[in-house]
Amino acid sequence: MEIREARDGDWEQIWPFLRDVVAAGETYCWTRDTTEEAAKAWWMGKTGGRVFVADDGGRVLGTAELHPNQPAAGGHVANAGFMVAPLAAGRGVGRALAGHVLEQAANEGFRAMQFNAVVETNHNAVSLWKSLGFTVLATVPASFRHPVHGFVGLHVMYRSLEAPRPE
Repeated sequence: MEIREARDGDWEQIWPFLRDVVAAGETYCWTRDTTEEAAKAWWMGKTGGRVFVADDGGRVLGTAELHPNQPAAGGHVANAGFMVAPLAAGRGVGRALAGHVLEQAANEGFRAMQFNAVVETNHNAVSLWKSLGFTVLATVPASFRHPVHGFVGLHVMYRSLEAPRPE
């Protein structure tokens, strides 16, 4: 599996699983009936952003997008989104994308990465981020309407991207 920059034509493979993830309503704060046009603009078109895919022999198994968390004075902190095709769940695609995105963010000079809205019931994502050094800074209670669990919290998660200084 290769993690690479998204190219023209990758969207056709991204959209079907992105649509399914969003329609499930369990992990993203998007409307469950988000249109393809709106999804493409949001995922592929962020100012200052880059999009990556996990490519397994020409088959896109997952995608990530990296962008500044805030503009201007907050632009030194990165943010990212990740989606893995359900058929590829449990195969290390998310971890591979995460490692690549963290490396790219550090190489681009971002000093940290912040996630603003990790659904607390998304145990796989929370576990992955914690294993990669993220901490939960806060949980905003009952701020996500989960289709199964009702109102659940959203974690704000953070990780420094600066290399530790020698003592």
